Amino acid sequence: MLHQLSWKVGGQQGEGIESTGEIFAMAMNRLGYHLYGYRHFSSRIKGGHTNNKITVRPTPVRAIADDLDILVAFDQETIEVNYKELTEDSIILADSKFEPVNPEDSKAPLFAVPFTEIASELGTSLMKNMVAIGSTAALLNLPIENFQEVVDEIFGRKGEEVVKKNMEAIRRGYEVTCELIGDKVGKWQLEPADGNRRLFMIGNDAVALGAIAAGARFMAAYPITPASEIMEYLIKKLPKFGGTVIQTEDEISACTMAIGANFGGVRSFTASAGPGLSLMMESIGLSGMTEQPLVIVDTQRGGPSTGLPTKQEQSDLMAMLYGTHGEIPKVVIAPSTIEEAFYDTIQAFNIAEELQLPVIVMTDLQLSLGKQTAEPFDYSKIEIRRGKLNLGELPEKDPKEDFKRFEVTEDGISTRVVPGQLHGIHHVTGNEHDETGKPAEAPGNRKNQMDKRLRKLNYVNFKDPIYVDAPHEEADVLIVGFNSTRGAIEEVRPQLDEEGIKTNHVHVRLIHPFPANELRPYVERAKKVIVVENNATGQLANIMKMNIGAHDKTFNITKYDGTPFLPRELKTRVKELLD
Repeated sequence: MLHQLSWKVGGQQGEGIESTGEIFAMAMNRLGYHLYGYRHFSSRIKGGHTNNKITVRPTPVRAIADDLDILVAFDQETIEVNYKELTEDSIILADSKFEPVNPEDSKAPLFAVPFTEIASELGTSLMKNMVAIGSTAALLNLPIENFQEVVDEIFGRKGEEVVKKNMEAIRRGYEVTCELIGDKVGKWQLEPADGNRRLFMIGNDAVALGAIAAGARFMAAYPITPASEIMEYLIKKLPKFGGTVIQTEDEISACTMAIGANFGGVRSFTASAGPGLSLMMESIGLSGMTEQPLVIVDTQRGGPSTGLPTKQEQSDLMAMLYGTHGEIPKVVIAPSTIEEAFYDTIQAFNIAEELQLPVIVMTDLQLSLGKQTAEPFDYSKIEIRRGKLNLGELPEKDPKEDFKRFEVTEDGISTRVVPGQLHGIHHVTGNEHDETGKPAEAPGNRKNQMDKRLRKLNYVNFKDPIYVDAPHEEADVLIVGFNSTRGAIEEVRPQLDEEGIKTNHVHVRLIHPFPANELRPYVERAKKVIVVENNATGQLANIMKMNIGAHDKTFNITKYDGTPFLPRELKTRVKELLD
């Protein structure tokens, strides 16, 4: 039996590749397995090669597997693009319709299965994906009944006859594959899972659910890959909680609408990717100057410009920190798992309101769109903190005096009110202003207001700014990363330990203000520090050097070809730097 299975389905976009992977993954998830799925897809609506690679095992998994056990191919291009991931213990199941050819240097046997032919006999070629599911079930020695619940859920609204035909397609695929592969039936059977039900979702869904749990009731956004699913999720769910989603004409409008809704007292946010973040920069400055809460989710992708809209990258980091003109306080949070994406989004709303400033939740394409299992969220952990928001009765004052909305305080945070409150009238402007919000350019006032705003960063209340897996008091190497590189690093660290290389791992979860005091002890106790990131210039490493130093022992492993790190690749590159 296998402890880990790596399965991939590929073909042309628009022919059911995503749904094939979804059905397989849902069934495995409901059996209690842990899964990690990553889709490769083109930046077009239809056509172009796409594949969905899913790693399955009875223990937690947060990374894409190096190799591939089973490749399900709906066209020849899938074989040509992916066969090099296969070993002699792997197998290719290809649709006989396109007369598949196994490359000469392929290590895995190829079996032509009549996916389309069987589906057509049952009424429609569209069911070829269900035939492929049946073929997979034969390889794994899985009873087809394990797929009944998933088929009922997906096709039940279309009627009992459709459900029966899809289950028949699975059964036919199972039977024909058993005949074709003979004694290979069950060769890829997995160790039993615990049977526990877990969540199975993409990072974008976790962020969206976190926003709902945080009390957000308004989202303004413009569709953009890989952030669109956040808006799409909330369009369906937020109205059930009395909320609203508006699709704006551009990201400038989205950001300013979110600021305006927060000004009105409603927890609000927007989500985008690198190009949208660029358009929001002036508005982010407006949030900082007017001291209005603002939460932005930036789902990083390949840049610059349109770049690689559907590919992995982590190159927006410096833009998030320094993209706005002038100097304002802001907070940048970088979750690395589905669980963190949920809980950190809640923290982002709390921090935005407590400190009255912009908070950016930074994810990347791999985390945003990678689908993985997660333990059920603990809603008892949720805490809503709205800071110095006063929605009650304000003290009476001289009618000729405005409310001191921007009063200089020790912590830099002033009492916040909403429009229409008695005794709360004040000015709000993007200009520098005095304590009542009226434009003011006097040098002393300017310095007082700047100092006031910047003091807020001394009061950031963020739990666990770094994730630590550091079994060694003194390490040969400290591996540091952020966002989705965590999974590959988690796979590699114990492997290096087994080879006698003492390895610690720290993942940075709060990018700004940078947790230098928390990270510094691990840097000091390591002979070498290796920073792993999906960009060309080593942005996180540079920020570490700015805040901690250790230039002489800090090294980079960067990758910027649009693909995520694989464990074996990362391990090899770490060892090269240690030689």
